[in-house]
Amino acid sequence: MAGLNPSQLQKFQEDGFLVLEGFLSADECVAMQQRIGEIVAKMDVPLHCRTEFSTQEEEQIRAQGSTDYFLSSGDKIRFFFEKGVFDKKGNFLVPPEKSVNKIGHALHAYDPVFRSITHSPKVQQPHLGGEVTPHQDATFLYTEPLGRVLGIWLALEDATLENGCLWFIPGSHTSGVSRRMVRAPAGSASGISFLGSEPDRDNSLFVPTPVRRGALVLIHGEVVHKSEQNLSARSRQAYTFHLMDTSGTVWSPENWLQPTAELPFPPLYT
Repeated sequence: MAGLNPSQLQKFQEDGFLVLEGFLSADECVAMQQRIGEIVAKMDVPLHCRTEFSTQEEEQIRAQGSTDYFLSSGDKIRFFFEKGVFDKKGNFLVPPEKSVNKIGHALHAYDPVFRSITHSPKVQQPHLGGEVTPHQDATFLYTEPLGRVLGIWLALEDATLENGCLWFIPGSHTSGVSRRMVRAPAGSASGISFLGSEPDRDNSLFVPTPVRRGALVLIHGEVVHKSEQNLSARSRQAYTFHLMDTSGTVWSPENWLQPTAELPFPPLYT
């Protein structure tokens, strides 16, 4: 892929996001979808590790923050599920292949199909659909100075108004980070806590961003975005990861996700 042209760069700087249609071929999208189908068909998640994925603060603290299954997933392939897919004992109420919200966070390291597509960027997870409430990526992936995290969102299927496309508040990346999710001190009731709070946002400010299969959406780490719950009969699979500019940048030691000896953050360029 060639670099952004001046008009694309200006639009990204102004809006905090940019759509690049036709980044992936249809064959590349199909290869990743087929591979995910194979991985999900073989998944074996113990009852006590079945976590419903959420970006809601209270739910994150209660569910993800209270389990090592999430907090130690940075160098592993693990499964996180939609709301309402389990009974009170953790048994599936829907077919398992329709229950997954997100798979993370190390497919890039261990699966050859995803490694070949992404050339080993830092953090990634296939996102299979479901609601994602308004948030900034920098809430969860904080650097000093700010503005050094870039989200990559690859549409493996058409993302429409009906099946859960992304929505953005253009220009919201200039307002700073409203809250941060950090690792809680040892001995805390939950493994994570939040600094600051998410402000009430005017829903009319959000702009829908439908894209076709194969599109790449660049996302500034501080732009506010969301996706609505997919209530349609059509899935909306996407592959997402994040990159960090390492020049003169410190990855916060308070971030929930940290490199490990088994899987240090690999450079995209050397």
